[in-house]
Amino acid sequence: MLFRQLEYLVALSRERHFARAAQACHVSQPALSEAVRKLEDELGVPLVQRGRRYEGLTPEGERIVVWAQRLLADRDALKSEVGALRTGLSGRLRIGSVPTASGAVAQLTAPFCQAHPLVNVEVAADLRAEDVLRQLRDFELDAGVTYLHKGLAENFRAVPLYEERYVLLTGAADAPAHRTTATWAEAARLPLCLLTGSMQGRQVLDEVFAEAGVRPTPRVETDSVAALFAHVRTGGWTSIVPHTWLHVFGVPHGMRAVPMTEPARSVPMGLVTVVREPEPVLARALREVAGRTDVAAALDRLPGDSVPR
Repeated sequence: MLFRQLEYLVALSRERHFARAAQACHVSQPALSEAVRKLEDELGVPLVQRGRRYEGLTPEGERIVVWAQRLLADRDALKSEVGALRTGLSGRLRIGSVPTASGAVAQLTAPFCQAHPLVNVEVAADLRAEDVLRQLRDFELDAGVTYLHKGLAENFRAVPLYEERYVLLTGAADAPAHRTTATWAEAARLPLCLLTGSMQGRQVLDEVFAEAGVRPTPRVETDSVAALFAHVRTGGWTSIVPHTWLHVFGVPHGMRAVPMTEPARSVPMGLVTVVREPEPVLARALREVAGRTDVAAALDRLPGDSVPR
């Protein structure tokens, strides 16, 4: 059995198409198909449901993909560990983030890259919360920045980073100068632009609206926090955004941002990794950086005089 055969099987499971899997692995489709067939012969079980086109993996194939992902992840972790012993930490660190937390990721990557100059960092910043956890389980990510909740499985290790709070973002002409807070009931009556309902960041907002006894009816929905700012800038739209994004953009000219109250709500955010022994060296190094970095304090240092605290 070769690692290459396992890589091909994992790619086929991910892409669900022979040609796309071959392209992802930089080989021809016949070479990939033959390697998977030889793996089936060696293991003595069918792995792929074959027809005129790809029809999925067999039950045996689904189980073996889990082992293949784990073996490949352990191989990569071993190579990183050996490299760190020889020349210092190197390789590629893969971080996934929910959109509302993507502005906070830089608070970790900056000190990490300074401490480990031979490591390259890849950030996927527009993932749903469930996709962050799934890709961690499938060893497609080394770490994730996402919502922390009581139901987080025991096979995940979490480092709390900050509490996500919310502000009402409006055009300056739409918000009286004396307003210092906004209620959720007031916000529900405004022309809202919010995140899409499939995103946990939006689901948190809907829970708070329900607690306030109201239901928002946004006319524009998006999967991008930056797009929320862009819509408010055009005039006529209002949004509710995490306070962390004011650290990135400040309060843009022509807009106002005020804290949401009645009820006041915050949600814990943190760095999540998979519990593995031995722990991969890249994930361990990032956790150590997170443990000594005051992300919450950094995100509260907001630009501009009118930014709420």
